[in-house]
Amino acid sequence: MKIGLNLLGALLVLFGTIWFLQGINVLPGSFMTGDIRWAFYGGVAVTVGAFVLLTTNRRRRKT
Repeated sequence: MKIGLNLLGALLVLFGTIWFLQGINVLPGSFMTGDIRWAFYGGVAVTVGAFVLLTTNRRRRKT
C-alpha cells in the first residue's frame, strides 16, 4: 500500500509540474501551452501529490 501511495504521489507531482509549466507557457508543444487553466490544475496536482507523499512517509511516534 505504501509503495502504491508513494508512486501515486510522485506521479501527481511530476505531471502537475509539467501541466503547470505548460500552462504558464514555459514548456511549449501541446494544446495546454499558454492555457492558464492547466497551470491551475497543475498546481492542484502538485499540492495533492505532495500531501500524499508527506502523509504516507510521515513517521509515527511509538507510544
